[in-house]
Order: sequence, then structure tokens, then C-alpha cells
Amino acid sequence: MCGIVGVTGRKDSVEILVSGLEKLEYRGYDSAGIYVNDAQKQAHLVKARGKIADLKKKLTPEIQGTTGIGHTRWATNGVPSIENAHPQFSTDERFYLVHNGVIENYEELKAEYLSDLTFVSQTDTEVVVQLVDRFVVRDGLTTKEAFKKTLSLLKGSSYAFLLMDYEDPETLYVAKNKSPLLIGIGKNFNVVCSDALAMLNVTKDFLELHDGEMVVVTPKKVEITNQNGDTIQRKSFHVDLDPKEADRGTYPYYMLKEVDEQPAVLHRIQNAYFDTDDMPLLPANLLAEMQKADRLYIVGAGTSYHAGLVGQRLFEKLTKIPTEVVLASEFAYADPMLSKHPFFIFLTQSGETADSRQVLVRANEEWHAPSLTITNVENSTLYREATYQLLLNAGPEIAVASTKAYTAQIAVEAVVAKALGVALKISTAQDFKLNHELSLAANAIQAIVDEKATIKAIAHRDLETTRNAFYIGRGVDYFVALEAALKLKEISYIQAEGFASGELKHGTIALIEDKTPVIAIVTQEKTASHTRSNIQEVKSRGAQVSIIVSKNLAKPGDDIVIPSLSELLLPLVSVVPAQLLAYYASLERGYNVDQPRNLAKSVTVE
Repeated sequence: MCGIVGVTGRKDSVEILVSGLEKLEYRGYDSAGIYVNDAQKQAHLVKARGKIADLKKKLTPEIQGTTGIGHTRWATNGVPSIENAHPQFSTDERFYLVHNGVIENYEELKAEYLSDLTFVSQTDTEVVVQLVDRFVVRDGLTTKEAFKKTLSLLKGSSYAFLLMDYEDPETLYVAKNKSPLLIGIGKNFNVVCSDALAMLNVTKDFLELHDGEMVVVTPKKVEITNQNGDTIQRKSFHVDLDPKEADRGTYPYYMLKEVDEQPAVLHRIQNAYFDTDDMPLLPANLLAEMQKADRLYIVGAGTSYHAGLVGQRLFEKLTKIPTEVVLASEFAYADPMLSKHPFFIFLTQSGETADSRQVLVRANEEWHAPSLTITNVENSTLYREATYQLLLNAGPEIAVASTKAYTAQIAVEAVVAKALGVALKISTAQDFKLNHELSLAANAIQAIVDEKATIKAIAHRDLETTRNAFYIGRGVDYFVALEAALKLKEISYIQAEGFASGELKHGTIALIEDKTPVIAIVTQEKTASHTRSNIQEVKSRGAQVSIIVSKNLAKPGDDIVIPSLSELLLPLVSVVPAQLLAYYASLERGYNVDQPRNLAKSVTVE
């Protein structure tokens, strides 16, 4: 949450900062701001409530500099406002700070060190920048010393900081803990960013930062030190990604582009994990470690949790290893009774999800359990800190509502389950032609995205004005119903719920009223007749029912018929009409599909 950018050593710093913020707007869009300075100490601070477009309207030609910092905010402490927008600054206007994260003890620090000051904002960030100023002006510390002392006072906090000193206009001071931040390396310039996507137009070489490190960045030097003050030498990594992949192109919204990209994502996963035969190519040490497990624990949040539910069925069917799916935010602070030989699988699009990271910390330090992170972002925190790593290969996902990352997570889970099952000599895995089935799934998704008119019409008929909507299904169809309801509620603001259809008569059918939209998912042969019985139950109470059904189970009058393939992989396909229903419902109601209210893409605070 929140996006940070910085640059030093470039005359076009304003353009670089604004371009970077636009690429990070998925991380927050309540307010935005930049601060720039040049070698002659000509400085400018510009802030706006709202989106980057609102900030750009305030930028005039004289606002220039060679060094600067920028921020796009997802509000935590303090409402969205000009006063609470970043950069925050000290009372004497010497220090300027942008921040991602939450400082848990900021009230105590404010009372102990800064009780004589009048604060402009409601933010914890202003407390930090005022502390730096106090230690420099009152105690005579250097900026670096004051920054380090301030960091030492922050208790139990997550943060990514980028600080500037008006008196030293070419230097950026950087620090992070539990929140992502990268240094981009250029020729006679350097940059700072929350996500490499923000700076791919100026560099593709980056340095990762670890928790507790502090960095001093100038145009020609990057100095990393640990908490003991020791200098850290670290090689940069190269991001081999075309910046155009993060552009919308001709699409009106990123979400629609990312839905349409799902067939290509599945093909990319096939190319990454298969050669000419049907045996996945996975590290031998990963498979050897997983074979020792007596229970798998899949950890996720939101969409990743829903992908984990589907993964549970894949692992139990193909490996015969008991598998448990846990919500990261709950499991992180639980006192679980783990099995003797647990193995953890972390699903995360960004690789920075704070709740999941907290579970990984416990797995590493407390439970001493091996782990695998499956993520879309190489060199992210969960990628680095897990025992093993696999990439989703989904490409940049910008829309807040995740689509292609969900299907990629299920596909990669299937790859791991297939490989592990074969290693364990499980016949269901040996007989499962996964590579072929992924090709069928890609073709099936392509057929759906090529024919959107039916789905758009259902959204117009049922979802334009409704307050409530429900998805129902059984087995993996229920798991998809949960994800489908999440997609609908997060971008259309319809109160949507996913129900196990067999549970309707145990209470939830009381919510069905005349014309209430109910979308049923029917792809599992064993439970199809039961779900159809439940459909009749809600119809008799006046529900407006739409049915998403696999071709082999279709009946006359069904609304959305999807191609048939292995039932284990049908969630890859059945979710796509639901993604498009959410998309069109949001459009029908006049909302910004990519940037739903109150949400951000990367959840880096607990």
C-alpha cells in the first residue's frame, strides 16, 4: 500500500517522479505529492488530494529539480487530505519524508519527544520527520545519524522511508522494514521505488533492500549499511521486462486487458515448467523436501486464499498428502497444532503481502519448517525469505482486482502437485496429462473472452441496480463462487457473497428476495444434480438465476456454457465469466474498474 519514488542526478526529475507515480497508482490513490530540489536549493513541494491526474494539474513549468521524492497514498493514519498527503515535512521546512507502512508507537514518540510542537497532519509520518529534525537541530546530529536514531525508536513497525534534507539537496536517505523498496541504478543518477515497474523507463538494474538496512543515495553512489553500521556490498539484479507490458495499450482498463491475457499466461507457464513431455520441470531439492511432508499448509490472503482452496483439492487428489488452507491474517497470530513434518506454500501476487510474511517469519524462526513461495515478483520479500521459490510468470498485474494472478496460481499449484505426485508414484498424478489440459484451459478461456456479449447482457440485466447478489456452487465450484463474489463486491460495491449451495437451506436462503441475482456454477459431475436442485429452491423464492456450466453438464436454457476439460482445472475457466460479470457490473454502475474505493493492490501493512 502506498507508492514511493525518488530520483537524484536527473534534470527531468519531475517527469520521472510523475511517471513513476502513475505506474504505482495501483498501490493507492487517495492523495499524491512530490518534493523536488536542485543544487542551488531551489525547492518545490506540490500535493493534491485524489489521484495522480489531480497532482499533474498543479505542476507548472517552473517546478523543476535534479533530486526529488514522490508518493501516492492509501490512507491509514488520517483521512485523505492535502494536510495528510505526502511528502510530510518538518516545521522548519528543512526535512521532507515519504512513507509506506504504519508506525505503531507514533503517539508515544510524539508525547515523549515532540509535545511542544503543533502538528499539521494526522499522520504517523509527520512524527517521524519531526523527530529527524529535532535530533539534527536540537542535538546536533548529522542527518544520517538523526535518521538512524529515529529508526531505532520505531517499535513493531512496518515502513519504507525516503527522506530529503533541504540543506543537502542531492542526497536521498532510505530505509525499510517489512515493506518493499528498491534502488534503481543508472549512469550518474540513481532512483528509488516501491516497485521496479515504476522506473523501468529509466533503468532495468536494481538493488534489493533487506529489513533494517539504511541507504544513502547520491547520483554516483549507493551506500547500504546494516543496523550495526556495517557497509553491505550487494550485486544488482536485472529486470528483463518490457515497460510496455505494464501499459494498457488500446484497452479502456487494465482489468479487461489482464482478463484477456489469461490464455497467454497459461501458455507462458507451460513454457516455463514443461519441456516436450508431460513431466513438469521443478528443482529436485524442492520435490525431495516436499516428499518428507506429512501435511501441506497453503497460506494466502484474499484472492490468493481462494486459489489455495482450489490448490488443496489438486494436492490431495494428485499427491494424497493432507492439505490445509489458512488465512494468513488469522494464522499469523494463531497457536496452531502443526503436524510433525509440515511444509508451507505461500501464494502471493506481489510477494510483499504483510500477513503472509508474518506467517513465513514464524515458519522460519519458530517452527523451522521448509517453505515454498509462489509469486509473480522475483526478488520480493516472500520470494527471498522462503526456502524455495517458483514464479507465476503472469506479467505485471496492475488492476486492483486480481484476475490473471489467480489463474496463474492455480496453474502453478497444479504443476507442483503433478510433479510431487509423480515423485511419490501416485497413479492419479501419473495419469493426469497436465500439459495437455493446460492447453485446453487456455483455449477455453480464449473462447470465453472472444464472446463477451452474453456476459455483458447478464450484467446489464441483473447487476446494474441491485444491492445484493449471490454465487453458489459445490466443491471447487464453491471455491470459485467465493472468488467470484469477491471480484463483484470489490469493484462494483454490490454486497456479494459466495455460498456452498447445499448450505442455502440452513439459513442463507432467507436472504433471497424477488429478483435477487443468483449465479450458480455447475462444473462437477458428482454434485451437478444437487446444485440444480438448489437452483430450483432459489428460483421458487423469486431469484433471478444465471448458470455458468461446463458443456458436458449443460441443459437447454443455461446462460453461460464453458468448454469441458478436467474437473480439477475447470476453476481456471469457470472463474472467467465471473471476472467479466464483475467488470461489466462496475461499468454499468459508473465506477473506475481498476481503482475501487478504499482498496490498494499490494497490501504491505497488517
